[in-house]
Amino acid sequence: MAEHYDFLVIGGGQGGIPLARALAAAGKRVALAERKHLGGSCVNFGCTPTKAAFASARVAHLARRASDYGIEISSMSVDFPKVLDRAQRIALESRARLQDLLEWSGNPQLLRGHARFMERTDAGFKISVDQLRVTAREVVLDTGTRSAKPQIQGIAGADFITSENWLTHRELPRTLLVIGGGYIGLEMGQFYRRMGSEVTIIESSAQVLPQEDQDVAIALQRALEAEGVRFLMNARLTGVSKLSQGVSATVSFDGGSDQVTAAAAFLALGRQPNTDELGLDLVGVHATDKGIVQVDERLATSTPGIWAMGDIRGGPMFTHTSWDDYRILESQLIGDRSRTLERIAPYAVFTDPELGRVGMTEKQARALGHDVKVGHLEMRHNGKARENGETRGFVKLVTHAADQRLLGAAILSVEAAELVHLYVELMNTGMPYQALERAIYIHPTLSEATQSAIATIH
Repeated sequence: MAEHYDFLVIGGGQGGIPLARALAAAGKRVALAERKHLGGSCVNFGCTPTKAAFASARVAHLARRASDYGIEISSMSVDFPKVLDRAQRIALESRARLQDLLEWSGNPQLLRGHARFMERTDAGFKISVDQLRVTAREVVLDTGTRSAKPQIQGIAGADFITSENWLTHRELPRTLLVIGGGYIGLEMGQFYRRMGSEVTIIESSAQVLPQEDQDVAIALQRALEAEGVRFLMNARLTGVSKLSQGVSATVSFDGGSDQVTAAAAFLALGRQPNTDELGLDLVGVHATDKGIVQVDERLATSTPGIWAMGDIRGGPMFTHTSWDDYRILESQLIGDRSRTLERIAPYAVFTDPELGRVGMTEKQARALGHDVKVGHLEMRHNGKARENGETRGFVKLVTHAADQRLLGAAILSVEAAELVHLYVELMNTGMPYQALERAIYIHPTLSEATQSAIATIH
């Protein structure tokens, strides 16, 4: 007879693990199915190892700039395999902690294998986990995404570096093509450039980060260009072929095309949900043509008793939003049902300088018909930024002229991912932006720039 659970969580990512533990703590019998590694993309190849690698790249960058600070370094070299080893070690440590946490508790029970729906039953749902058969009253999907491979000639046979496998590519490519100018493409492009690669980023639209305001995108592109990153804009990848010593890409422009070759290529053309092998059609779960599971504001799917969280539910694909999805489902399944997708979700692009973002862009606010006032402060006017020798970037605020609410903010700066949280809190309170003017800020700090930007609103 198949083992029965109150809840089966499919996928051990940053939302699935804490949800499974919360359900178990509430007295439910819970299983967590994971076919590969605990921790999801964040721990295994995303947030954790990339930010560790970016820290190494920043040290290399500062070493090259040492003379700007009156320090002379006679020689500096990058040991690329050691950089990857450090990043991998930190990722493995994080994964091991999750493994110990789950094995110690016993509930939730960890099931190793690929989970797939078989049928609906009187008890809920029958699911296979490799050769094991289980039933569950309710099921939560948290299966994450993988690098998308669009239908382009030759792309299936090309040996791309991707978000998933970059740690296994131990040899630093002398030249690198990055296909895609989104946040992954920019972050990894700068990383490889600081490691020593000659990097070209190919972007099909007129600006990098197409969803951002043009002034923000241009400033970030120029910061990377200053480090030697090359950009091909309005350039569409139409073909790929594998060479004996690398890869050749056919790039189409308005009025023509060109061949671009490199020792390696990094594919950064978005993410594809891991929903195509779950058997969703057998239990009536609706998904889009791109594999995104359709959910309501409570994260409920079209089939009662099946829920979806994390990247597969569409919307922002970030670790922190996936983690907040756990709080929504905890509220819906064993709480007061008050938490929903009605939330303010910030994000960051972890280039250097970083881009910290929350709320609407100026472009979005005006398109929605808001009467907008904008504030803008260059970081070169901030004392701590000058003292640190990190004056690149600015603070941009988008406000509602009538009620003085902050509609959105962009900070392009060192530590912008930290600084933007001040505006996140302001937006969550719903208070007018003038509330920030009454506070006393420590001097000298970068945070003073976030307060000073208020005075520039007009």
